Amino acid sequence: MPSVIVLVIDSGGIGAAPDARAFDDEASVNTFANTANAAGGLALPTFERLGLGNLAGIPGVARNPSPAASVGRLRELSAGKDSVTGHWEMMNIVVRNAFPTYPNGFPPDVVERFEAITGRRVLGNRTASGTQIIEELGPEHMRTGSPIVYTSADSVFQVATHEDIVPLDTLWSWCEQARAMLVPPNRVNRVIARPFQGEPGHFVRTAGRRDFAVPPPRPSVLDALERAGVPTYGAGKISDIYCCQGIAAGSRTADNAEGVARTLEWLDAGQGGFCFTNLNDFDSKYGHRRDPDGYARALLALDRSLPDILNRLRTADRLIITADHGCDPTAPGTDHTREFAPLLDYRPGQAGALLGDLDSFAQVGARVMDSFGLQPPSRLIV
Repeated sequence: MPSVIVLVIDSGGIGAAPDARAFDDEASVNTFANTANAAGGLALPTFERLGLGNLAGIPGVARNPSPAASVGRLRELSAGKDSVTGHWEMMNIVVRNAFPTYPNGFPPDVVERFEAITGRRVLGNRTASGTQIIEELGPEHMRTGSPIVYTSADSVFQVATHEDIVPLDTLWSWCEQARAMLVPPNRVNRVIARPFQGEPGHFVRTAGRRDFAVPPPRPSVLDALERAGVPTYGAGKISDIYCCQGIAAGSRTADNAEGVARTLEWLDAGQGGFCFTNLNDFDSKYGHRRDPDGYARALLALDRSLPDILNRLRTADRLIITADHGCDPTAPGTDHTREFAPLLDYRPGQAGALLGDLDSFAQVGARVMDSFGLQPPSRLIV
């Protein structure tokens, strides 16, 4: 059985989507190109060999007339620019009816029900950057034990607590109960536990994050793979995004390096099947924090590690590199950006091609299914 990997550069957009303005983004957003420009150019030889430079004017990454991968840009069909809608569309689920968002905070009845779950009053309840609201309200949280609740431009209900004040198991339980509580019309697509540590002025978020997502409708590409007997593995937040549906095994990861390490371990096990890896540092540590230098360093590190994956692939294997949305670290604000996703589809021994712009992130799932000689299920529109 071949080994097929989808590697998601979380937030690695490659240029403004045609409908970017409808999502409050400018035509100038381009996570890859603007990051490279802010860094004075990026030397990404592996990405250049694969053909990334053909997708946008990325300073330091030249166009390649004979790319090793088939390369193109994917236009999202779903009504959103977040991890759930992006990942679901990859697996053939298109979200037309956008999940609710809360630019003015959550309504009183939602807050009251969550306070009944925790037995404590809520701090915050507004749209905010996670790191900023933790710095602002963290000291009061430590004094009172009150959880910090906030949201963003995405459909998320985020709960931040200090690990010394609220044990992780308690925070996760609160968020799991909030997930069950948040039903239509307040059915947000994710409840996110955001634990942190440290002292006032020096708070840091920890690897205890957990995402409690809405279960995806079935059947997705993952369900079809499972039915066909293809082993599936999810690294990073993949299992959380799909509520483990169609994911037979997996592991959460602390950072990008661990995500790559778990992918290499899966390859070295030699069982074949499908490995779905999310590299979240790009988004959570650098995109949202508007840190182009950090984003650039993460791209350099990934470029250095990609040969370790490429050199392990056999003739029938496949590596697809893509993204779930953008998060241009040079854009105003701290939210995701509505962008094309890159498609770098590498198959050892096969020549690459220039594919241009393609409709739907579902191109990813279709290519995964094709690797196993399977037809993707009918597209789900929700």
